[in-house]
Amino acid sequence: MTDWPDLEDPDAVADRRDEVLAAVQDHAGRIAYALAKLQGGDYGQRSFDTDRGSWTVKYEAGDLEYLRFAPKSGSDIYVVSTKQPPEPEALATALRDYEAFVAAYNDHVDSLSGVFDDVGTEFPRLEPIDGVVAERDRIVGRVREVCNSIARALHRFEGGDYGTFTARVDGTRWELKWNDEGASYLRVGGEGGIYLLSQYEPPAAPDIREHVPAFRGFVEAYNDHVADLEADLETVDL
Repeated sequence: MTDWPDLEDPDAVADRRDEVLAAVQDHAGRIAYALAKLQGGDYGQRSFDTDRGSWTVKYEAGDLEYLRFAPKSGSDIYVVSTKQPPEPEALATALRDYEAFVAAYNDHVDSLSGVFDDVGTEFPRLEPIDGVVAERDRIVGRVREVCNSIARALHRFEGGDYGTFTARVDGTRWELKWNDEGASYLRVGGEGGIYLLSQYEPPAAPDIREHVPAFRGFVEAYNDHVADLEADLETVDL
């Protein structure tokens, strides 16, 4: 029988590595949490350069996702990651530079000290919007009132539960969609146009200023439509 040499037990090395990794993960996790607060988000990463290489801290939901050391020569070493732990020799190589990494992080934090010293919080007075909003609501309310009247008239004349009335005003297409309750929307400019009336939000003030003056032309087009209908009916002889 051949006498083979005894095998060294790797458990002691693995246990020590795990112990060191746990300490690094806890310490670097505090750095990751601090960076998340400093950079104003739960997700992100930041790199710190040292004489021997570059360290990258990536965090997710405020927790450390990985800590990577990229030496100036050789392969990257994931000191902390969601995958398998690094080889003991690679871990030892990276940790010889860990103190320099922490110093670079501290320098970064120190560089932010006093960054807001000359930032004042006395801001200009805000102009009130109540008057603008009230005027917008008044104008839109009047447009809706007129469109509801048109919608009810079209509903009585054409029947059905819904329909549309379209007209061109100075070459621009206007469309009123109505149902048995009133106006659904008033749109200027066809598909992708501006909604002066809708079931959602009110139009912007610049859109009101641009298009409402032409609303009179739309109403006149509707009146011409009614006049044409009356003329057609006059030709009916019973």
